[in-house]
Parts: sequence; structure tokens; C-alpha cells
Amino acid sequence: MIRKLKAFAKKEDGAVTVDWVVLTAAVVGLGVAGVGTIQNGVDNLAQAISTGVSTKSVDNGD
Repeated sequence: MIRKLKAFAKKEDGAVTVDWVVLTAAVVGLGVAGVGTIQNGVDNLAQAISTGVSTKSVDNGD
């Protein structure tokens, strides 16, 4: 039993998986933070475009 526990403790396969999970979580966190940062500016720009388009008149050719 002790021999099996020592062999298990020497294996490092799980450590690589943990590294990838942490790295993936960091990338997702940065993506969410980036979206949160630019969301207000994009909303303001979309509102300005909507206002600009809705105030224009269209010539029907009549």
C-alpha cells in the first residue's frame, strides 16, 4: 500500500491538467473583463449611430 502511495505521489500528469485549467480560466477572465470594459463605449456608439440614422430623410425620387 505504501509503495502505491509513493508511486502516486511521484506522478505529475495531474499537475499539467491543473496548469491548463488555470491558464484557460485566466484567458476567460481576461475576455470577460475586456467585454465589460468596452461595453459602455459600444452602447454609446450604437446609440449615436441610431440617432444619426433616424434623423436622416430619404429621397424617394417623387
